[in-house]
Amino acid sequence: MNAETKSFSGGDGKFFTAFTQNTTSPETDNTVNDLIISCKTSKESLSRLYEMFKDMVFAVAFSITSDYHLSEDCVIETFVRLTQVKRFSAKKGDGKGFILTIARNVALELRRRYKKEITNFIIQSYGEAEKTVEDSIYINQLLKHLNDKQRETVVLKCCAELTFKQIAQLMRCPETTAKSRYKKAIAILQEKAGEDQ
Repeated sequence: MNAETKSFSGGDGKFFTAFTQNTTSPETDNTVNDLIISCKTSKESLSRLYEMFKDMVFAVAFSITSDYHLSEDCVIETFVRLTQVKRFSAKKGDGKGFILTIARNVALELRRRYKKEITNFIIQSYGEAEKTVEDSIYINQLLKHLNDKQRETVVLKCCAELTFKQIAQLMRCPETTAKSRYKKAIAILQEKAGEDQ
């Protein structure tokens, strides 16, 4: 199983790390679905889901709120709501997408409630310590050129490693829209970074 380390930073200068797995299998998806069904009554199931998805949920929340503390609140609220789910089919459901949909909805609610503006957001791979801060500032400046939906699409694709179909379901838009948002966002980032397309 391959794992990739990613570092995130909020506008307040706080850095945190997420570990995402690069490989998923149908068995994993079925396991997630079963865990969602049983998490209402099993602390162990909820704990396993939390360990599997807390970093992805945080990344999605942070892409929307751009606030470290609100994103932490979103992680907690997402898993609380997961224990209150009444309708979820383990056979038909996409557990990962289901959890990230809850996270997105909670993050949007928190952003509306606290009226936070997205001003700073960074996605970056770990490097040498000095280079990390330097690159973070640079990437932060680049991502300011994206609108909310473009930024969220980039996070869902790069951090949560969702497919365009999953992103489209999550953001309630056609798959072609998700692809075009991502393509346009990457083009903007490349242009602002001065790279050739």
